[in-house]
Amino acid sequence: MKIFATLARGSLLAYTALFFAFIYIPLALIAVYSFNANPVNMMTWTGFTTDWYAQVLGFKTKISENALYLESTDQLVEAVWNSLRIAASTTAIATVLGTAMAIALYRFDFFGRRFYRVVMFMPMLMPDIVLGIALLIFFVNAGIHLGIGTIIIGQCTFLTSYVFIVVTARLAGMDRTLEHASADLGANEWTTFRKVVFPQLLPGILGGALLAFIISMDDLVITYFIAGVDVTTLPMFIFAMLRRGIKPEINAIAVMMLTFSFVIASLGLYLRSRQK
Repeated sequence: MKIFATLARGSLLAYTALFFAFIYIPLALIAVYSFNANPVNMMTWTGFTTDWYAQVLGFKTKISENALYLESTDQLVEAVWNSLRIAASTTAIATVLGTAMAIALYRFDFFGRRFYRVVMFMPMLMPDIVLGIALLIFFVNAGIHLGIGTIIIGQCTFLTSYVFIVVTARLAGMDRTLEHASADLGANEWTTFRKVVFPQLLPGILGGALLAFIISMDDLVITYFIAGVDVTTLPMFIFAMLRRGIKPEINAIAVMMLTFSFVIASLGLYLRSRQK
């Protein structure tokens, strides 16, 4: 029995190690090769340099004078700015809608409640390409000009579901005795929500908002269909660069995006710990 237990424990540890290696080794390789000085073959290491990061940020370097693969730093800055504007707007709208729907479906009993709950999960289960095509057909038939507005509307259709799930999970773990005590002490529903419910719900709201923000910044498939020809987001910009080959600047941009996502996630965990 001890032998089987040892084998099982060793197999579990080996599987865990392989699982994390499968996820994180490609990310580590991207980070390493983002400092490769070879301007032609990314996989051939010729020296250490930070010029690719400087080039992405718009600074002139020795490498960029000899081989400038990044078409325009201005285009990159515009793509980043578009992504930030879209992510901020989408996060604000999806957080409000998702939180309101979560409270309504969890706390109140009304006709069609189960149907609405199933509908909230459908955008997450639907393939991105199907949702993107459906949104494109809707906007074209409705005569709506494709641009930042349609991207925000399209992303809200599925990001609201993510916020809804996170906030619903938070509601399920809340103790309602404090709400009953507040009502017994004479507080009305708005006061109870503002001073009792909302502080307990805030970690879930922040978690859902940060999740929506990160997903919005990384979304490509749906945004590609409903962006039109006048708007380019950061994922679309990177995808356009990849179609012409994997260049060193792409690694630098990817590392910067990973760092940004890590900072956002760390901020969410910090705010959640402060709230507790």
